This record gives sequence, structure tokens and C-alpha cells, in this order.
Amino acid sequence: MQIFKPGKFPIRLASGLAAGTVAICAGLIGWQVAARLDKADAVVLAPEAAAALQHAAFTQAEAQPGYARPRNVALEVRPGETLERAVQRAGVTAAEARQAVDALGRAMDTVNIKAGLDFDAAVAQPRGDDRPARLIGLSLRTGPASAVTLSRTFDGALRLRALEEKVTAETTVADGEIHGSLYESAQRLGATPAITAQVAKLFAHKLDFQRDIQPGDDFRLVFDRKVTESGRTIETGDLEYAELHGVKFFRFERDGGDAEYFDEDGKNIRGFLLRTPVDGARLTSGFGKRRHPILGYARAHQGVDFGAGSGTPVLAAGDGVVVKAGRWGGYGNWLQIRHANGLDTGYAHLSRYAKGLRPGMKVRQGQVVAFVGTTGMSTGPHLHYEVWQRGRRVNPVGAKVPQGTVLAGAELTRFRAEKGRLERLLADGGSPVKLAAAE
Repeated sequence: MQIFKPGKFPIRLASGLAAGTVAICAGLIGWQVAARLDKADAVVLAPEAAAALQHAAFTQAEAQPGYARPRNVALEVRPGETLERAVQRAGVTAAEARQAVDALGRAMDTVNIKAGLDFDAAVAQPRGDDRPARLIGLSLRTGPASAVTLSRTFDGALRLRALEEKVTAETTVADGEIHGSLYESAQRLGATPAITAQVAKLFAHKLDFQRDIQPGDDFRLVFDRKVTESGRTIETGDLEYAELHGVKFFRFERDGGDAEYFDEDGKNIRGFLLRTPVDGARLTSGFGKRRHPILGYARAHQGVDFGAGSGTPVLAAGDGVVVKAGRWGGYGNWLQIRHANGLDTGYAHLSRYAKGLRPGMKVRQGQVVAFVGTTGMSTGPHLHYEVWQRGRRVNPVGAKVPQGTVLAGAELTRFRAEKGRLERLLADGGSPVKLAAAE
């Protein structure tokens, strides 16, 4: 049986399934069916029951005399459009659209509708005459785990039903393999964009995403999430653990309540500069002498280039203060950040800076500070990245930077206890948890 996916409701169903589906519906749920539209029956459903109810909402279209089998029309409310007008675009009359919206109004706010709301309508064409099309059913999501359906009964009345899935909070252990980028691979396991961005920033401290990461490499994540009965992630909380290429990070709340990430020995990763200060980038040109692509002669390339699309976010490689943010010759739009221990980082050919960025401003490691572009002497969108050590440019790939702080005393004891908890959770995880993608 089809698993409940609130965003997509099945419309077509063979007529022979109608009676069986309604029977399943009645057996699993045991509701009292109102012949006409009196109120929305709100029930919490198991996935199978929810699927049965959705089938039932539209299979009754088979009993409409004088009309062909209904077709599914996917619609979206346009800017400045009412829900009634959006329903009418399915090809039904204004009266039928009004009737449907009035019915929905018993279960939801149909006035303050935001543009972009999508829904499905089932519309049947008359057989052999010029009568207008008829609205047979309608379904839309009203929340992360709730939806409503309308279905027309044999006598022409509209029946309204409210669906609600049970949502549970859990800590998820997810195993995966790299196929494409790490970002894409984590998303396929159900991690939301916020989690995948956090994962990418963590590993940017230790790994070169082009040279160190290979297709098929395993990774493991532990994060909190809220999930529906049908397995759809609707919200994620904290990333508690991440492992890739033998590198492990544990989330730990220090005295004072600040949460940071530490390696197995309790060493804080914030002492490192990011090795890849742009998400999902590939190294396209290394440090050293090369033939300049525009000038045509050999000259020193005093940084490294990362190929990325125009507008890709650029991240601060470490905590620091903005020294320069403006045009600088062939570098185009240039950004320079001063860090501790005599280190500076530079970012060139930018399309624009993050809102509010200015010299003297403090930035945090991993903060979006600018966006990839192709300003200055550039043949295409990319980030030119430099590391300066006491005023002298050094190779960003092999630059030795100060190590992070190490936990000690009572904090180290607490960290080891938290690390042990996560390791037991990983050991008890058993088979990898397969997650539905968050929508």
C-alpha cells in the first residue's frame, strides 16, 4: 500500500479498488462518516490508514454518473490570487470553486493564504454534452504533518476530512556513502540544509573536499529530528556527531553553555583555518608558478583557486577582523580578514560582500562573508584564496596554523562521558537508518 506523503495525493485509482479502499478505511479508523459537510473529522492516522483515507477521498469519483474518470490537476496559488480563484483555474465553475473553499474554511483559514501554496484537484469532464467540468476532490497540506481532503459523494455533496500524522522526536543514527558531493549525500539521508551546511563546515577544517574525499567513502551522522509516521523528516535539531574519512567530531557544551565541536582527544577544531572556504567547491589551480590565463606569461600564483558558480557563499576561514573590503587591482572585489597569531586570509574576484560587511567588523569562522564572482582579471566565476603568515603569502594547502584549544579538568571529564554516550548510541544503531528526504 502506498505510504502517506502529505505533499502528493493519489488521484487515479481503478474503480475496482473503491469499495475495498473504503472498507479498509473503515476498519482501520472506525470513524462515523457524515453524509454531508457538517465538520472536519480530525483523526491521528497510521501511515496505512492515512493512505487508505486519501484513496477513499478520490475513488468515490467513480460513482459520479455522467462524468468521465477524473484527472489530477496540480495547482499553486499565485501572488495576489485568492484560493477560490486558484481552484477555478482547475477548469471548474466559480460556483464550484466557491463551494470547495467554503468547505475548506471549516478546517483551515482560507482567507490569509500565502502565494506558493500548492494543492491537487480532481476534475471530471462530462460525457457527451457541454456541461462544465466538475470538481470531484481536492487535497492540500495544512501543516508539516497535517492535510485536508475534499471528496464529492454520490449525491453531489462535498465531504471534508482532516488528516494528521503523529510526529515523534528522536535521535537518528544515519550511515551513508559519498555519491556526488557530501552536501548532496547528506541531504539524501534526510538531513536538512541546516544540518548539511553544518557538516560541510566541520569537515572543511580537516579535509580537502577534492583530494581527500572519494566516491563511495562512508560517513556517519547523529542528529536530532522530528519525523512523521511515514518517515518524513519535518525538522532537525542539533548535529551531535559527524564522521568522515576517519575524522570524527563530537558536539559538546562547554561551561557557560556554548556548544562547540571537538575531536576524539577533546581538541577544539576552531583553532584551524577552513581548508575549503567555499561550499561544494573544487580546487582548479594550485599555489606556485603558472602561466597566467589572461596575461599569457608565467608568473607566481600566490594562492589557490576554487571553481564554483557565481553567487556561491564564501565563508570566513577563521575568527577574525575584516581589514579590507573593496576593489584591489586585478583581484577585483577583494576581502582580507586578520586572524590571531599573525595570520591573514584573502578572498578575490568576489561578486559582492555579505550585507553589512565592513572593515573593522568581527567575523566568526564559517560565517558567510561574501559571494563568488568573476571581477578583476578573471576568466570565469571562481574564488582565489590566499593565506598570509606574518605578511608573507604561503601555500593555503600546506600552511601550518595554530592548533585548537584542548579540554582539561572537569570539562574533559564531562566531554569523555558525552563521547561515551554517543559511541554507545553508534554501537547500538544496528542497520543504517534510511530517512525520507525533508520536504
